[in-house]
Amino acid sequence: MSLALVLLIVVFVGLVLLDAPIAVALGLSSMFYLLIADAAPMMVVAQRAVAGINSFTLLAIPLFLLAGLLMVHGGLAPRIIALCSALIGRRTGGLAMVMIIACMMFGSLSGSGVADVVAIGTMMLPAMKDQGYAPGFSASALGCAGSLGTVIPPSIVLIVYGTATNSSIGQLFVAAILPGILLGLGLILVAWWISRRHGWQGGEPFSWGELGRAAKGSILAMLAPIIIVGGIRLGIFTPTEAAGIGVAYALFIGVFVYRALSLSTLMRLLRETTEMTGVILLVIASASVFGWILAAEQVPQMAVNGITQTTESGTVALLMMMAVLLILGTFMESIAIILILAPVFLPILGHYGIDPVYFGILLTINLAIGANTPPLGIDLMAACRVGEIPLSASFKYLMPFLGVMVGVLLLLVLFPALITELPGILF
Repeated sequence: MSLALVLLIVVFVGLVLLDAPIAVALGLSSMFYLLIADAAPMMVVAQRAVAGINSFTLLAIPLFLLAGLLMVHGGLAPRIIALCSALIGRRTGGLAMVMIIACMMFGSLSGSGVADVVAIGTMMLPAMKDQGYAPGFSASALGCAGSLGTVIPPSIVLIVYGTATNSSIGQLFVAAILPGILLGLGLILVAWWISRRHGWQGGEPFSWGELGRAAKGSILAMLAPIIIVGGIRLGIFTPTEAAGIGVAYALFIGVFVYRALSLSTLMRLLRETTEMTGVILLVIASASVFGWILAAEQVPQMAVNGITQTTESGTVALLMMMAVLLILGTFMESIAIILILAPVFLPILGHYGIDPVYFGILLTINLAIGANTPPLGIDLMAACRVGEIPLSASFKYLMPFLGVMVGVLLLLVLFPALITELPGILF
């Protein structure tokens, strides 16, 4: 390992610890490396940054972000919550279960964990507080359930991973369905167990009539993920085109059916989409330069040699990579982790014959756990912000939720067919 590479890592870690934005940490450390190593002119920074975001597939990111916002403000999200509430009724932990199921359903519309948290939390947390649920419990459940939006298709994280590894995004979307359901069921079980201990209940008593009305009202909302994922699977359109279809569908429903979107609201949502897209693309551009340097320094080859000399078992190698990702997920942003480590891990996957699509789902679940693990824990922080409580108030209830997510991750490592079987049937 060269001195310049050591300094690159030291500067990057130092900037992250100083709480610099991850894009700034990646960019400045890369520029520092080029100055010290004198390996290439500084023009390379601009060239690699542009090359990193020059991808048609990445156009799906702003489109899915906009589609999610349109569905929230266009009246689709409240109808999803109404359906979940009618399904659960007044069961033990009913409101918590409603919130988790609603996050799963809305995750199939938004593709973003934070969007999931804000959209569902804004409507559910006040109702849970009125029913006596502890705010810390509600925030913990919301943060972990909201992170399912990064797993359940159409996931922006899966789009970035597919782009970075040249994996089929359609296969990634299909492979994520069953793991996303398993994670949701695990979180529901934990929510029921904690709620039973405290006597927390649901909303209105179950009624077949109410369920019928809610199901009828939510049909248009539930058609969206079927159109998006089904269209990709049938080869009708690409993931990027599917994102555009999602925007057109949400816009049509919000404007002409529910009449919930005004011109001023549309302009505000376009501005929010632009801001979020800018943040994501800046991280991708900076990580592209950083990743190019790692490749030039032969870091992927060093990683392959280090792990292959340690074990000949693919399962053990997977567990080692999962451990690294769990640690990094506590203080790094998900997209940066993918763009930095995916090129490093790909040769390792090839050595052990591990399917990149299978690994991508494990990676995404790992990042969903990291999104709720302090000190970063972006989804957990968003949930606490929505609930207007300090982050520390959620720690008391957080570990059981994180524990079941880690348990599902280990289950998928030990039984790969839970991920690979469905894509194998459909593709």
